[in-house]
Amino acid sequence: MRFNRMLLSVTLVVVALVIQVSVLARLHLPGAVPDLVLLTVLALALVYGHVGGALIGFGAGLLSDLAPPADHAAGRYALVLCVVGYLAGLARPENGRLKSATGPMAVVVAAAIGSTVLYAGVGALVGDTAARHVGLSSLLITAALYDLLLAPFVVPVLMALARRAENDPLADGGSASKAADVSSGWLSSGTGLRIGSQRSGLRVKAAKARSARAGRIKGVKRL
Repeated sequence: MRFNRMLLSVTLVVVALVIQVSVLARLHLPGAVPDLVLLTVLALALVYGHVGGALIGFGAGLLSDLAPPADHAAGRYALVLCVVGYLAGLARPENGRLKSATGPMAVVVAAAIGSTVLYAGVGALVGDTAARHVGLSSLLITAALYDLLLAPFVVPVLMALARRAENDPLADGGSASKAADVSSGWLSSGTGLRIGSQRSGLRVKAAKARSARAGRIKGVKRL
């Protein structure tokens, strides 16, 4: 991985983990807990691909395993996020563009459910039966619901940061490219707004107004 990828990924994962442990884990919501670390891995995997997603997922999971108040075997969540990051990276379009938010939303739901099932499965292999006492079905429903509600506020922003740090031409291009970007598509499909086309239309109108004003000034000078 490139240095800027590593630096941004480590920073985002550490910040997400701190918020996860100090804020989200203390909300005492019914069922599961919103997984900000998982959403961070998904956002970066959708930009960097399956290899970067697997590496980031493994590192993020290992930090989560070691961060207090973790009470499970080290490496358990690292395995889960490594698999999730790899599979999420496979969903990244080859051209890096996605006009609809349906794909990323489906990835979030699948990752929330899949990570919960995989975590419970690995726990069953090592003798951890906590998921049985809580209820696996309620964990699956609440995990998917919480992550889906949190994702629109996290995933597009982190994807935009990753693209900008990568000096991706899609992030630095014109308004049409931005409107077709994954993060822009997420927001526009949910709100019905097409920000890029509106900006380009305003720029065209402004250019026409300047040319008309220049024509009037020249006409006055000639008179």
